[in-house]
Amino acid sequence: MSDADSRFGRHVKSLLSGVRFGKFVSVGVIGAICDTTVLMVLSEGLGLMPEIATLLGIETAILVMFVINDNWTFARAGADGNRSLVRRLARSHAVRAGGSLTQFTIFVIIYRQFFMEFSLVGIDLWILVAKGSGIAVGMVVNYVFESLFTWRVHRESGSVEHGNN
Repeated sequence: MSDADSRFGRHVKSLLSGVRFGKFVSVGVIGAICDTTVLMVLSEGLGLMPEIATLLGIETAILVMFVINDNWTFARAGADGNRSLVRRLARSHAVRAGGSLTQFTIFVIIYRQFFMEFSLVGIDLWILVAKGSGIAVGMVVNYVFESLFTWRVHRESGSVEHGNN
C-alpha cells in the first residue's frame, strides 16, 4: 500500500466514526434550531427578506455549533490556547463556506424556483421546507470538511476516536 493510499484510508476511516458523526448531527440539530429560529423571527416576524434572514441564521448557527463542536464533538482533536482556538474558528468559517453556500443555494432554489403556497395560521411553512432541505445537504458537506480541515481528525494519535472523551 502506498503512502497516498494509507493517508486516504486514514481520512476515510476518520470520517466513518459513528460516535463522532452522531455528535456532529446532534450539534447540527441545535444549529438548525438556532438557524431556523433566526430565519423565522427575522422573515416572518420582522418582514426581512428571506434570503438575508437565512444568511444571518446560518452565521448564528455556525458560531453556536463551533463552540459546541470544539468542546464536545472534536474536543480531543484541537490544540489548546486562544491562538489555536481563533485559528480553528477562522478555519471553521472558511471550511463551512462550502456547506453554507450549498445550504443557501438549495434554500433559494427550493424557496424561489419551486415555491408552493403552504402556510398555517399566516405563517409561511414552505420556507421551512426550503430551509430544512438546505440544512440537510449542507450538513453532509460541513461534516466532511470540518472533520478533515478544521479539527483534522485524521491526525489523531492512534486511529479513529471511538467515543472515549
